[in-house]
Amino acid sequence: MADEGDVLKNLDPAQGGTDPNANPMGNGTDTQPVAGIVSQYVKDLSVENPKAPDSFNWREQPQTDVQFNISARKVTDELSEIELKVIATAKTQQGTAYIVDLSYCGLVGMRNMTDEQAHAFTYAEAPRILFPFARRVVADATRDAGFAPLMLDPIDFQGLYLQQLQNRQGGTESGQPAAGGETPPQGGIA
Repeated sequence: MADEGDVLKNLDPAQGGTDPNANPMGNGTDTQPVAGIVSQYVKDLSVENPKAPDSFNWREQPQTDVQFNISARKVTDELSEIELKVIATAKTQQGTAYIVDLSYCGLVGMRNMTDEQAHAFTYAEAPRILFPFARRVVADATRDAGFAPLMLDPIDFQGLYLQQLQNRQGGTESGQPAAGGETPPQGGIA
């Protein structure tokens, strides 16, 4: 049994304690589920302006197609790389005005989570956290290419995730095989 001095040391951050509200386990094991973004970064960014400078004189409003995809890969047992892939293409009848191809990533730490919790954080919550930063990169890239900044509409990653789960369950219940592996939500915005 710990004496009062040890307990006070655990509660005092100045003495090396970490959380004054923590309820330390008797064996020192941290069993609470924890997840968060460790770091985020642009992994790959390509901006094409194939018809410049002619495209700057086009009067027709371009039709913009935006596609996105979420993928993940384990780095260690407690660390995964989540990739938000965004491809934005603007076209008119005269041709392609620009293409922005972005891979925006975050390193996500997860510990003491069930498989269901980790999957939901990986494919719903982490992309929701990363999206505003990827959105800014796309807006800056289109502006830097000489066009009006493309402001992507918000995406309901939680809704897409739940829809994907329902589609999988529906496919399994109807006798069709569900998508194998860890298929992330995918979609597009017009």
